[in-house]
Amino acid sequence: MIDSNQNTRVEVLSLTDVSKSFSGIDVLKNIRFKLYAGEVHALLGGNGAGKSTLMKIISGNLSFDSGLLTINGESHARLTPTKAHRLGIYLVPQEPLLFPNLSVKENILFGIDKKHQHISQLKAIIEEFNIDIDLNASCGALEVADQQLVEILRGLIRRSSILILDEPTASLTPKESQKLFIQMKRLTQNGVGIIFITHKLNEVWEVADYVSVMRDGFISLSDTLSNIKKEDVIASITPDYKNSKLSDEQSLWLEMPDLKHKENSQVVLQLKQLTGEGFKAISLDVHYGEIVGLGGVVGSGRTELAETIYGLRHVYGGAITFLGQDYTHRHARERLASGIVYLPEDRQISGLHLDASILWNICGLSYQNAGMWRDGAREQGILERYRRALGIKFSDSQQSVRTLSGGNQQKVLIAKCLQARPKLFIIDEPTRGVDVSAREDIYNIIKVIAGQGVAILLISSDVEEIELLSDRVYVMNDGQVSDSLSGLEITKSNIMNMAY
Repeated sequence: MIDSNQNTRVEVLSLTDVSKSFSGIDVLKNIRFKLYAGEVHALLGGNGAGKSTLMKIISGNLSFDSGLLTINGESHARLTPTKAHRLGIYLVPQEPLLFPNLSVKENILFGIDKKHQHISQLKAIIEEFNIDIDLNASCGALEVADQQLVEILRGLIRRSSILILDEPTASLTPKESQKLFIQMKRLTQNGVGIIFITHKLNEVWEVADYVSVMRDGFISLSDTLSNIKKEDVIASITPDYKNSKLSDEQSLWLEMPDLKHKENSQVVLQLKQLTGEGFKAISLDVHYGEIVGLGGVVGSGRTELAETIYGLRHVYGGAITFLGQDYTHRHARERLASGIVYLPEDRQISGLHLDASILWNICGLSYQNAGMWRDGAREQGILERYRRALGIKFSDSQQSVRTLSGGNQQKVLIAKCLQARPKLFIIDEPTRGVDVSAREDIYNIIKVIAGQGVAILLISSDVEEIELLSDRVYVMNDGQVSDSLSGLEITKSNIMNMAY
């Protein structure tokens, strides 16, 4: 998108020396950032780097303390959301903000005057984007991937000239992501400037023209894509980034004493022709100390299967055996108490109580699982254990989880699950919406707890993640297990071929 003649580029957004602080703490430090018409500017950075704060300023949800903000050549002391929309700025958030009781159509057209005049335009966009979505369906009944598409359609229908996409592919399948990238290209060809926030480096090289990296509130790298390497980006995000293991001390803090003497050959979970909502005739098994990947596209029935194993959905047929006992129709509370623990794909909706404290969240399942009641000293000890083991960064044990970065929220959720002392740990999309560094931490945590004997059923849309972590892999397609892989058979191409 970048013309060889740089003078032909039209600047649509410029921030010069923009700074922002909260309670005396500098969050943004003299930010310089430009966006040009018809270009995709990828913005990367670790959780807590300042990306969200910067986007809130551009979208009018937050004021800045100093600096200069220019939109299409006009300076603005600050923006409001309404003013930002009027100037053609639209932010597609990472976590969909929809009205669950309204239809897809009503959500997309919410706040638009003369809605009936936009129906044909909306249908044309859906057809062009090749989206399979029911405009009359309730948004509350949609899967996360479809909710994300609704948010993207909100921006497209408003003909935004500056479109901010915050982790838009976090919940999308590779096929859906490709559709989005095609639409992004069409938008840039029509002069739209796109800020594309992602943690997936391969996507940057696929769609971006320009790349900026944020770290600790400042821009640590900014250049055209052709001038940088992936290694430069990783080093700019986390200068001390290493493909390393957890320290011996961290591994010690994660020790699972109940599983020390378990034989890895023992079957922990066995499904026989299990049928439920969204899947049928599933047979698989997981052993102590084994990571079994469950691949497949969004909508293939993976999450429904996980929720059924955990006891959140009814079994229609077949059997669930856990440690040699029939658990087919046991209550979720009994399964949790026995050591079946589930980490859901959406931490903010299903996994954490965002307005409760970090302390309460981590100890939450313990109250249910072990009859634990409020014991301040014990709770603080538990929190300190996971702070050291997982590297959770926070300032006060009583601060709400909502105030943490995405990566630290995910680590709190992992700590909550580990405190329930799992024998079988079902992990659904463990690195959704976390940065490169936190992703590496989580991978190492999964490896360590598996090495200590926990049986892990790993569900992920990230094929590389499945390939990297799994000892064996099952792949789901249209509610059924299409095949299984082991050893050298576990490759990205094999998983993708089976998934589709």
